[in-house]
Amino acid sequence: MLESECRAANVQIFINTRIIEVQRTTEFILRSDSAEFRAPALVVATGGLSIPQMGATSFGYDLARQFGHSVIPTRPGLVPLVSNRSDSQRYAELAGVSADVIASANKHSFREKLLFTHRGLSGPAILQVSSYWNEDQPIHLDLAPQRDATAPLRASSHRDLAAARNALQKFLPNRLATRWLEFHAPPAYTNPALAALEQHLHSWTLSPASTEGYEKAEVTCGGVDTRELSGKSMESRKVPGLYFIGEVVDVTGHLGGFNFQWAWASAAAAGRSL
Repeated sequence: MLESECRAANVQIFINTRIIEVQRTTEFILRSDSAEFRAPALVVATGGLSIPQMGATSFGYDLARQFGHSVIPTRPGLVPLVSNRSDSQRYAELAGVSADVIASANKHSFREKLLFTHRGLSGPAILQVSSYWNEDQPIHLDLAPQRDATAPLRASSHRDLAAARNALQKFLPNRLATRWLEFHAPPAYTNPALAALEQHLHSWTLSPASTEGYEKAEVTCGGVDTRELSGKSMESRKVPGLYFIGEVVDVTGHLGGFNFQWAWASAAAAGRSL
């Protein structure tokens, strides 16, 4: 459909054409290895750094800086996290296990599925929170959202590790409940100890070592500073006729198509302005 619309509008598409230089005189001049293009306006829709195997580069950011724009530092977003050595030794065998959790970092929380991987943590909850997480900071996991997990234990006269495991397996996968209790079982099963266990289930703290990087990131956080662009047209406030749209701009959405929507919406704004 897009190709049909382009043909109807007499749009020319040049594939496998690498731009090696951009200048601006009374118009924009773009040079490739074999051609030169001139236009009164230039729309930069080069994307971010995520998924470099598909051709992602820093070209858009370099171009923005060339024309005097500020670029907010970039980092991988919506990306799996890599566990530190200790957590990897403890939980790598849970690869493939998932659970409903609330993941939190930097005052942002998401209730979604958590997935253990061979290298660390993934799943929608982790991808969401990764866009707000910074290295050397912890993430917090609520393993029992909106649940009084130890209530059956407190109401029972039979309190031991097996009973605790049975209680956790009511809402956690068996393997996760068993492994988690190997390292977090209470020293006793008194009411205060069970209260501490309950609190720990709702605020399990982990300190990831890093992310999986741009290779596995769905988006790039950071980019061309939005304060230097028109909110209505995406035109540069510094260079008339220069537009930045999509992921090259410092706008990052949540999972669920919001980043696609941003790309389309910003493109529509620029297109209508032109």
